[in-house]
Amino acid sequence: MPTFPVFLALFFIVPLVEIFILIQMGGWIGVWPTVALVIFTAVLGAYLLRLQGFATLRRFQQSLDRGELPATQLVEGFFLLLGGALLLTPGFFTDAIGFACLIPTTRVLMAQAVIKRGLIQAHSRSSASEHDGAGPASGAGDRRTIEGEWEREPDPPGKDKTP
Repeated sequence: MPTFPVFLALFFIVPLVEIFILIQMGGWIGVWPTVALVIFTAVLGAYLLRLQGFATLRRFQQSLDRGELPATQLVEGFFLLLGGALLLTPGFFTDAIGFACLIPTTRVLMAQAVIKRGLIQAHSRSSASEHDGAGPASGAGDRRTIEGEWEREPDPPGKDKTP
């Protein structure tokens, strides 16, 4: 499915839905309580974004320390940014989606669904090369230590030591 028409439709549909809900809410509870509620959700969203952001960053660092690929935490970080942006956008429809992105249970489920559907490829270098039959990869991401002993052998006689 082409993404441009989807984004174009969302660009027009979401503001219309927001305006409709704001008008309905304003008629039901009044204008100033509606404005206060929009401001309250923005402040609450910023606070939750800060809390959940630090928790996700901590889990990200713990995964790196264990030598694991923190794919879920990276996708969760994306959903945190998306949720924070939606909560700062005035309106109740975007706030509902934003809060869903900030709630840990729903955020983890969304991140796992994105990874499972293959929308984001999550492969480490070592697992990718093992599947290719090339053996384990070496590089900056490789945390294995090979222990051993070595000694330098003297140069054979007659070999020039200068390059």
